[in-house]
Amino acid sequence: MIRVGVVGLGVISRFYLSAVERSPAFALAAVCDLDPAVLAKMPVPGYRDHREMLTAGGLDAVIVTAPNDVHAAVCRDVLDAGLPVCVEKPIATSLLDGEDLVERAARRNVALFTAFHRRYNGNVRALRERIAGGPPIASLTVRYLERIEEHVGGDRWYLDATRCGGGCVADNGPNALDLVQLFLGTLRLRDARISRDADGIDRQATLTLEGAVVELDWSFPGEVKDVEVRLADGTILRADLLDGYPEFKGSLWHEYEGLLREFEDAVRKGASWRDNGLVTLSIVDDCYRRENDAGRRAEAGDHRHGGEGTGASA
Repeated sequence: MIRVGVVGLGVISRFYLSAVERSPAFALAAVCDLDPAVLAKMPVPGYRDHREMLTAGGLDAVIVTAPNDVHAAVCRDVLDAGLPVCVEKPIATSLLDGEDLVERAARRNVALFTAFHRRYNGNVRALRERIAGGPPIASLTVRYLERIEEHVGGDRWYLDATRCGGGCVADNGPNALDLVQLFLGTLRLRDARISRDADGIDRQATLTLEGAVVELDWSFPGEVKDVEVRLADGTILRADLLDGYPEFKGSLWHEYEGLLREFEDAVRKGASWRDNGLVTLSIVDDCYRRENDAGRRAEAGDHRHGGEGTGASA
């Protein structure tokens, strides 16, 4: 039995806790959160500081669902304690921190596992099985559209670009990009078009990759999460990630159960485990760098022509 601790008891934690409760391989051993009232409701020892939880011992692995801006710091401490960690995407809010985590996991010979829950969606898996052995994929479109305010619950940090690491590109982008890799086996960015709101948060984006397009939207009236595959023979097939799951966030229950089963495998494999955590983070970093570069070029052009230089939208 793998004794696991959970750091962060926000909106996503209930799916992990349910998956752990149903798992024959994991047992909840400890939890950590800043809110003592939340900790008091838990059936296992609770801590307000993850370092105290680690020092107390009795853990074989840790799941991190805390806000994005603390992923790197918490994961560093977990890895340095010699424990495998499952962390919600993104693994960090900066590429340098992500690279550091990968190196630490290798040195400690433990798994750094990124929680790309959408790859365990039953409709996604059915689509992959349907196209296996058939004509090659000619093009792929992944749509990840939602009104973010409806999904964050009390976790308002999602709307703080500093804490989230950005907006839709930083937070939803990794899940969508991981689906591209799942179907195509590669991730190569060609172009990124990003739209920001009055507060400077990226609310919409279109990412063009080699063989694929990713559409992201945090202001969509409703919710659409799907994958469309166009095969070389002209056949078009689609997986609606929400089909069959009418409850709000209903698909997440089975996705996190699948995720936990693979995390069990990662725990056994140790440092030999590999996933797309760092690759997707590098794509997100590239998207923002391209946008910044375009803005600087536009501003320089405005100055050369005597304008005031308001910057460019990408």
